[in-house]
Amino acid sequence: MANVVLMGKGEVCMHAAQYFLEREHLACVVPVIPEPQWCPSLIQWAARNNIPVVQSGHHNDVSDSIRIDLAMSIFYERIIGTEFLGRCKQIVNLHNSPLPRYRGVRPINWALKNNERSHGVTIHQITPGVDEGAIYGQVTYPIYPDVEEVRDVYAKSIQYGKMLFTDVIPKIDTITPYPQEGSCSYYSKSDIGALGNRDGWTR
Repeated sequence: MANVVLMGKGEVCMHAAQYFLEREHLACVVPVIPEPQWCPSLIQWAARNNIPVVQSGHHNDVSDSIRIDLAMSIFYERIIGTEFLGRCKQIVNLHNSPLPRYRGVRPINWALKNNERSHGVTIHQITPGVDEGAIYGQVTYPIYPDVEEVRDVYAKSIQYGKMLFTDVIPKIDTITPYPQEGSCSYYSKSDIGALGNRDGWTR
């Protein structure tokens, strides 16, 4: 059984937590702090299932006594530095975009802002570069910027994110990840002001 550290928030993260609880050894969870009110609480889930919680929400506070065979980030809001990367035998992220397009923050908002006709979800290696790691799996799906809001596409991302997780994670040790290819785009927190009416869940 792998020793797993899970970091993040939201329904896909909860789906992953239950999977690791049942099939691996979930050593601890690292929630986004403060936890958002619009999604299920990872802290409450961990309490019900007797899983240790890193209360600070910072991955660097994971106990040094924990051997990390696999660390997974799902909608976690911190950039993971080289010190923690060095502790992990394997570390992956589930990102809400078809990488290498829409690296960084608010990928769904930007895709709708830019009138994209498709979007996606990617599981990739975490490296020192933001969302630049090799890809284990990716799924794309249609979006409709004329009629859909961010919340509509986010709901799709949950559906497809769970599907991708369920497909990739059970065989991740046998998958050879492939480099990201094609045109890339990146948006940081400093770019958010340019989203205009696509800044929130709805216009």
